[in-house]
Amino acid sequence: MSSSLNPVDSNDTSESRYVNEHVAVLSLHTSPFVQPGHGDSGGMNVYIRELVSSLAHSGATCSVYVRRWRKDLPDKVMIEPGVQLVHIDAGDPELEKEELPDVVDDFSEGVERDLLFGPKADVLHANYWLSGVSGHGLKHRLGLPLVTTFHTLGKSKISSGEFETSDRVKKEQEIIDCSDIIVANSTAEANQLEEFYGAPQERIAVVPLGVEHALFAPGNQDAARSAIGISSGPIVMYVGRLQPLKGAGLALETFSELQTETGVLLIIGGASGVHGDKEVRELKQRAKELGIEKQVRFIPPQPHHILSTYYRASDLVIVPSKSESFGLVALEAAACGTPVIAASVGGLKDLVIHGITGYLLDERDPKLYAHCARQILESPLHGAEMAMSAAEKAKQYSWAKTSEQMLNLYSSVTSRALVDCQ
Repeated sequence: MSSSLNPVDSNDTSESRYVNEHVAVLSLHTSPFVQPGHGDSGGMNVYIRELVSSLAHSGATCSVYVRRWRKDLPDKVMIEPGVQLVHIDAGDPELEKEELPDVVDDFSEGVERDLLFGPKADVLHANYWLSGVSGHGLKHRLGLPLVTTFHTLGKSKISSGEFETSDRVKKEQEIIDCSDIIVANSTAEANQLEEFYGAPQERIAVVPLGVEHALFAPGNQDAARSAIGISSGPIVMYVGRLQPLKGAGLALETFSELQTETGVLLIIGGASGVHGDKEVRELKQRAKELGIEKQVRFIPPQPHHILSTYYRASDLVIVPSKSESFGLVALEAAACGTPVIAASVGGLKDLVIHGITGYLLDERDPKLYAHCARQILESPLHGAEMAMSAAEKAKQYSWAKTSEQMLNLYSSVTSRALVDCQ
C-alpha cells in the first residue's frame, strides 16, 4: 500500500495546518503522562504525549481525556500551554483493563459534559479501541468528526496467535465503519485495516510516529556505558512491556545462543497484562535454566532521557514482537545509531532495512537471531556502517512531521460532511 492512502497531502504548506483547532484526545485506558514500559503504558503513551505537545507548538489546543486511575488525581492539569489533561470519573480507579468495557458509557458522559460546558472541540481523536467506542458515541451525540488511531488491532493479534475477544473485534468494525479518518501508523497496519475490516482506502491515512532527535541521537558509547555501569563486553538490549506478545523470551533464547561469557543482556520493562507477572517469573526462571542469569539484568521502565543512554550503550537492540503497528523502540534505537534485529511484522518492516540498518526476520528462531547478532558483534566495521545507516534512516521521522500531517487531517474532516454509519 502506498502513501496515496493519505486523504490529504502531507507536504501541503497551506496555512490551514496552523488553524487554532481544539482537539479532544480520548485515551480511556491509560494516561499518556505516566511512565511507559509497564502495565498498559507503552508506545501509545509516548505517541499521545509527543503528538499533543507538537500540535500545541503549531497553534492547536488539546484536551486529553483519560479515566481517573487514582483517587487523588486533580480534575484538570495544564501540562503545558495548549495541552490540558482531564481526568474523568468512570468506575473504580483500580479497575483492571479487562473490566474497562463496562465503564465506557460513564467515561463518555464525563467527556460530553466537559465538552458541552467548556471550550468547543473541533474534532475527536480516539486512541485504542476502547476510546474508539467512546468516540463513536460522542460523534453522534455532539456532531463532531471522529479520527481514530487503534495502535493495535484485535484481528491482527488473533492472526499472530494471541487471544482477543469477539466483542473487541465487533466494536472495532463499528468504529471503522463510522470513523471519518482511520490513522494507520504504518503501511502494514493500513493493509490490515483493509484486509481484516474492509476499511475504505479513502478514509485511511498512513501517519508514522516520530522521534525526538534532540534526545535520541548518536553519542559516545563509552560514556553511555560508564553511565549505566557496564564497562566491557557486548551489550544486547530488549526494551518493552513484559508480556508474551512482545517476545522477551525470544531475546533470552537469542542471547543464550550467542554463548558469550562477557556479554550482558538488558531487559528493560515491566509486567503487563493479565499474565504479566507470570511472564516475568517465567523469564527469570528461563534465564536460570539457560545458565545466563548472572548476565541478564532486569531493569524497570526508564524515563526517556535515561532510556536514550541505554540505547547508546548497547551494541544492538532486539525487537522480537509477534505484532507491532509501528515499533517505536526500533525507531528510537536507530536514532541513537544502534542496529536493530526485529521480527518482520507490522510497522517494523517500514523502519528496518534488512542488511543495511539492521535485520528483519520472518522466523522466530533464536539461532537465526543469534546468527544476525554475530554479524554485528563480530565485525566492528559492519556494525558501525549499520549504525550510521540506522541514524540516517531515523532522520526521516520527527514529531513535527507527524503533527503536521495530523493537522492536515483534522482540517480536512472539519470541512466536509461526516461519515454516517447508520
